[in-house]
Amino acid sequence: MKPSRDRFPIKDAIERRLAVPGGPTLRALIRGGFERGPVFVLVHGLASNARMWDGVAVALEAGGYSSVAIDLRGHGQSDKPDDGYGFDTVVADIVAAVRVLGVTQAILVGQSWGGNIAVHGLRHRPDVFTSGVAVDGGFIELGTSFPSWDDCAHHLQPPLLAGTRASRLESAIRSMNSDWPESGIIGALSNFEYHEDGTLSPWLSFDRHMTILRELWMHRPSEMLPEIEQPLLFLPADSGDVSWTRNKEHAIEAALKVLAHGRAHWFRPAHHDLHAQFPDRTADVLITHLEEGFLR
Repeated sequence: MKPSRDRFPIKDAIERRLAVPGGPTLRALIRGGFERGPVFVLVHGLASNARMWDGVAVALEAGGYSSVAIDLRGHGQSDKPDDGYGFDTVVADIVAAVRVLGVTQAILVGQSWGGNIAVHGLRHRPDVFTSGVAVDGGFIELGTSFPSWDDCAHHLQPPLLAGTRASRLESAIRSMNSDWPESGIIGALSNFEYHEDGTLSPWLSFDRHMTILRELWMHRPSEMLPEIEQPLLFLPADSGDVSWTRNKEHAIEAALKVLAHGRAHWFRPAHHDLHAQFPDRTADVLITHLEEGFLR
């Protein structure tokens, strides 16, 4: 195993730095030897990182399947260029990483913003991704809820956490997610860079966060779904917010009507980061749908 530069050491994965031709170097966490079946390519959400998939990846490996979790550009311990945060470029980064690793069968799994990336990747790179999974994402169309970008930016801009005491934030994360396993807690804590003075800052800068949010505001996955031929599995979370859950149900029902091969498996109740909250259940759903022949 290669040594990790994480605050929280990685003990069960191979860490690699993958150079994207003409682009950034991406940090990837690899579990399994790629010997059996397709490889699950695990993509995090906005302002998140590859460590959020630790629990799922460990469970997948225990079930005999390989995975690679990637810190996307601007996030985690990958390079942080000032540009290239559109969906086409982010998908191209993932494709380049898959090719560097020599993966020939890839299932693209993404959470939240990553779910929209999964839809985008299936639509535009069917030569690379044999199927996809959207974890509480893939249906996000912020332009529907916020016709004005200024309104979207006002309501969804992230909190300014740079300079927060690390111990204070860790206590808050543990308190708010008391039902999460330790792998999920470490994943959430790994969204930040830790400084010698005891403070932290998000790996994803505020300006880059807002750039990606604008790209997400403009994204229209519903227009891509009718053109996707590969299987697509939705794993939505019912957080208990009745209105928001109803909106998700309508979006997914509409998606399943136009997809050539679509399914949905709800997690009720569940946090938006259901992969961190329920890693074993998430891995079990992925393996079941693969072994039943859906995620071929």
